[in-house]
Amino acid sequence: MKYLYFIAFFIISSVVSAQQAYYMNGQNDVDFSLTGQDLYDALQLKIDNNTIVTYDYGDARDDIQIMDLDPDDLTDTNVLLVYGFVDNLVCISSTDRRIRNKSEFGGNNCDYNREHVFARSNAVPSMGSASNSSTGIVADPHNLRASDVQRNGARGSKLFAAGSGNSGDVGSGNWYPGDEWRGDVARIMMYMYVRYGDRCLPEYNASGAKEGSTDMLQILLQWNANDPVSEIENNRNNLLETNYGNRNPFIDNPYLAKIIWGGSDEPEDTWGTLSTNESQENLEFSLSPNPASSLVRVNLPNQIETRIEIYDILGKRVFIRKVNESLDIDISSLRNGLYVVKFIQNKKITSKKLIKS
Repeated sequence: MKYLYFIAFFIISSVVSAQQAYYMNGQNDVDFSLTGQDLYDALQLKIDNNTIVTYDYGDARDDIQIMDLDPDDLTDTNVLLVYGFVDNLVCISSTDRRIRNKSEFGGNNCDYNREHVFARSNAVPSMGSASNSSTGIVADPHNLRASDVQRNGARGSKLFAAGSGNSGDVGSGNWYPGDEWRGDVARIMMYMYVRYGDRCLPEYNASGAKEGSTDMLQILLQWNANDPVSEIENNRNNLLETNYGNRNPFIDNPYLAKIIWGGSDEPEDTWGTLSTNESQENLEFSLSPNPASSLVRVNLPNQIETRIEIYDILGKRVFIRKVNESLDIDISSLRNGLYVVKFIQNKKITSKKLIKS
């Protein structure tokens, strides 16, 4: 089991390190030891300063034909349609289709177009009209998904609300995006709120109670936790980092939402380093001081051989040593931020968070 655990961990780490270097390279590195409003501000600065401002609505149309391709279609012919739930290319008068040939972009029935998940008119002030040369918020591709023309019209600017099953109207004039798409919608909404602040408050585009004293809605936190990140979300994020300049952090790691806004649900921690639950750890292992700037004392409960490993926030191992007694570790060369210290003893693993300050 230990062998399989480490094989899996290293595979995940290599993938994560390749994709998440965005947050640790260049301008405005993100300190993931931050929480709440401080982490919100750091992510806002990162994604705002990395945006390519000349990107326009026409660019989004072209990119959708690549980034919204159905991952299960080996011919790269079909795009996935948000809110859709029937895998059938034959349209006739149906609006429930989940796939459509990528060449069928347009404004007629059985075509697909660009859906503003955060509806244009719901922003305050409104995003305004969109033409292929439009730039700025109305052309932000993180907010645009391929959608059946008629189903796009059926949703219109209705607020998202709780529901179950397939997409459609719920309550008094609200819209449920469908079980498959609720997580996608939640993470887009979170991105729009971080990217554009109070102009895109979640309550402007969804209905429900707020989470505690924050502006985030409980329903969006639930959707983020209950519907994990899909392959198409990752594909979009990777392409848009190149073509648009920034990423959606909540696709990279849904757990960031819990760190910023809280919530009772437990979203996936795709990096495996943010959700360490101190209350479930073996408290006989300890680190002091913590935070630490240079030396950190590692206290072991016994003299049994213990392997100590330290991983950074992106899953890269930065320290490893076998010991059988307590020791001091020099961490002065490490960058400031959050780390995970793993203790492997008698095939059991205990994790502790360490903050380098």
